[in-house]
Amino acid sequence: MLRTRLSICRKKVSYRTEADALAIVFASGLPLRPYRCDRCLQFHLTSRRKGKRVPRMASVVTG
Repeated sequence: MLRTRLSICRKKVSYRTEADALAIVFASGLPLRPYRCDRCLQFHLTSRRKGKRVPRMASVVTG
């Protein structure tokens, strides 16, 4: 597992919850996914998808 570089973490927008990050993903329509940062423990967005679960709108509505 790769660690997020601190310099990258500081440049990214942080979201307190996964739901907050997912709301931005679905509003933007861009192919992004949230992940919990191992540096700040908040959520960031990434476009990397290799081997990762793609978030579904249903998980936001029901979760």
